[in-house]
Amino acid sequence: MSPGDLFRLHPAKAARALIGWTLTLDGVGGRIVETEAYHHEDPASHAFSGPTARNAAMFGPVGRAYVYRSYGIHWCLNLVCGEEPGSAVLIRALEPVARIDLMRERRGTADLHALCSGPGKLCQALAVTRDHDGLAMDRPPFGLAPGGAAGVVVGPRIGISKAADTPWRFGEAGSRFLSQPFR
Repeated sequence: MSPGDLFRLHPAKAARALIGWTLTLDGVGGRIVETEAYHHEDPASHAFSGPTARNAAMFGPVGRAYVYRSYGIHWCLNLVCGEEPGSAVLIRALEPVARIDLMRERRGTADLHALCSGPGKLCQALAVTRDHDGLAMDRPPFGLAPGGAAGVVVGPRIGISKAADTPWRFGEAGSRFLSQPFR
């Protein structure tokens, strides 16, 4: 599947398809092992109430980054996708592959599992900031390349209070780099 085909998918299908793809920022990154989908009609989505200055990237072209600050502390990286404006996939975890030395320096830990096992950790390791909001994720400084996973597990999303039981969290079966185990 090409990135262009991926970008037009419903966010739940895109989130599942992204497992195993490689994501880099300025050559730093790894294999996507965990994602979550957010549809514009989903009460847990930042787009549910319509466009704002914060979520403007979600209503722009597909294939772009939507970057926001979670709880005023951590950056989170999403891939805007879907047939209609306002949907995205949160990149929850990566298996570190490229420039692990730089990720360790940025995160202040040598623990390979702790580098990208959560959306905030991932953004710190890759140096994602609000400056990346709205940038195309299939062009520099980002790199997005197709890949595959041996198996994908599905479960409810985590860290949210609205529509938390929606089974739109996807992970690579058996990966030790997930943010949290699947139930």
